[in-house]
Amino acid sequence: MPSILPSSSILSRHRKLITRRHLRKYSWLPDVLRVKHSIVPRIIGPVFTMTIFSALVAYGWSLGKPVTLTNSVTPLLAVVVGLILVFRNGTSYDRYYDGRKAFGALTSQVRNLSRLIWIQVALPPTDDANGKTPSTDITPQQLRRRKVDALKLTLAFAYAVKHYLREEDGVAWDDYVDVIPRSFTRAHQTTAFSSRRNSNATSYNAISDTITQSPDKSRATTPERGMSTEGTTVITTGTATKRVRVKRSKDKLPGAKTPLLGSEYRVDFNPYTEASIPLPLIMAHELTRMLFAFRRDGLLETVGPAGVNAMNQGVSSLVEQLTAVERIANTPIPKSYSIHLKQCVSLYLFALPFTLVKELGWATIPIVTVVAFTFMGIEGIAEEIEMPFGLDESDLPLDRYCSDLKEEINYIIDRLPEGGQGGYGWDDGEGDD
Repeated sequence: MPSILPSSSILSRHRKLITRRHLRKYSWLPDVLRVKHSIVPRIIGPVFTMTIFSALVAYGWSLGKPVTLTNSVTPLLAVVVGLILVFRNGTSYDRYYDGRKAFGALTSQVRNLSRLIWIQVALPPTDDANGKTPSTDITPQQLRRRKVDALKLTLAFAYAVKHYLREEDGVAWDDYVDVIPRSFTRAHQTTAFSSRRNSNATSYNAISDTITQSPDKSRATTPERGMSTEGTTVITTGTATKRVRVKRSKDKLPGAKTPLLGSEYRVDFNPYTEASIPLPLIMAHELTRMLFAFRRDGLLETVGPAGVNAMNQGVSSLVEQLTAVERIANTPIPKSYSIHLKQCVSLYLFALPFTLVKELGWATIPIVTVVAFTFMGIEGIAEEIEMPFGLDESDLPLDRYCSDLKEEINYIIDRLPEGGQGGYGWDDGEGDD
């Protein structure tokens, strides 16, 4: 006879009815007392410094020292500092929101392009009476393998963008395993993944074998240049974020004596020993080549030029979103603005105890601490979210976005039907089910 007593899972579920998430609906207290994911660890040092300084001012006042100032200047300074802080915080959040929109648009393009490739790339019809449809010797198994490589390369584009934004060079990262197709690795092992042509260049398996992980870190260790792994010479350049040309935004141009021109006005057409482009652009180039090969082999006859153009436009949109997130990553807020803001905030906070100690006495210490916590917290939040693609807790969870994309692409490959098949991959010969 089955037991009517409640299970342990049900009891534990009832015991957890009152959680932080539920209390947050009725009270601010759970968030007020929360330190994790807050700005407190970032500003605790400067706030503590202001507390000590205000305590010294209060102690000097208690000894009868002339440490008081007039209270006519600090209100004006407070208004100016407040306006600058609001503008600073708004600008930083705009960058954060723009980064999320751009990566969301990239995710949408990966989904659309994967769906179009999976459905529209198919064997040409065989019932053409006029004989205008090109014939092909490609088997359904070979076609499926090529489509799987195209879908995985589309997914790898998102992963490559993530690493590119974080300035993580090379391909020896654990999340690249089972994402980058082997056909792409073999085709580009002497261009994208190595600095020179070598007969013993690294294969995908060798790269995967060299990935080492530590218990407390999920990041892989990139093998050193020339390191040997079981008789295979591993040649990695770490050039995923290198540019073909040195951008003018760099601090120093090679051989430049003036802001724009060199001293001898000489043009050197090959000043770089290891020219490279970002890894996502190489993947976009390979995706375009795949679409061209599908069209050349007659695998896009069922959709015609409009379908081909739609898929090529999807690749172009991927590159556009790469440029959008690159613009955010390569355009930081000017250092002079951030430095001047911190100087103004510090000047106001250091002057505040001298204007309050005459009226408040020892109460100046907690008042200054609260004001410092407020002003420094706003500036700290702005500084933390102005670069949304990093590894801080407040940055965008790019790892989760890419992981969700990987699950979706794998589901398409394993579960959803291709073009020309019946319902969910089963065809009984009587039309689509």
